[in-house]
Amino acid sequence: MKLPNLEILDEKDKRLRQKSVEVTFPLSQEDKDLIQDMLLYLKMSQIEEEREKYDLRAGTGLSAVQLGSLKRFFVVVDEEKEGKFRNYVVINPKIQSVSEEMIYVGEGEGCLSVNRETEGIVPRHARMTVEAQDLDGKTYMIRVREEISIIFQHEMDHLDGVLFVDHIDPKNPFKNSQNMREI
Repeated sequence: MKLPNLEILDEKDKRLRQKSVEVTFPLSQEDKDLIQDMLLYLKMSQIEEEREKYDLRAGTGLSAVQLGSLKRFFVVVDEEKEGKFRNYVVINPKIQSVSEEMIYVGEGEGCLSVNRETEGIVPRHARMTVEAQDLDGKTYMIRVREEISIIFQHEMDHLDGVLFVDHIDPKNPFKNSQNMREI
């Protein structure tokens, strides 16, 4: 596999704080190519041999804005079992419903655009239903839960110019953790 040439923006880049715009269809070839490169990059970052070869940080989600494109789409690559990946392409997502139950990642969330240690919890909904469009512009509904729900919320935040660190209370980084379930 050849590593796609993607430049992931650092959190200091002001573009990450801008709101992304809706994507129109049909997708441009440039957007289609970017989506394929994003999927391949994430897959390679999760394969230990490739990660070490290219000195990558493992990632499961990536939004277009992290690559400097202010468009409302993101991808998620989930290694469901050793060597078997499920790809999600999510264009123009809209939240339809969320669970009342809140969860957080015990070891803390990470982000390919945040290149520093962070401490604290990010409250997320345990389940959510999202309406989105696929590569052909066809609308679909998807219900996600647990880790995938967290990743979707993280990436959707990017589309609105929000980073996960914005959700961490600087005075009390573990605030209300007793009211949520750790995963």
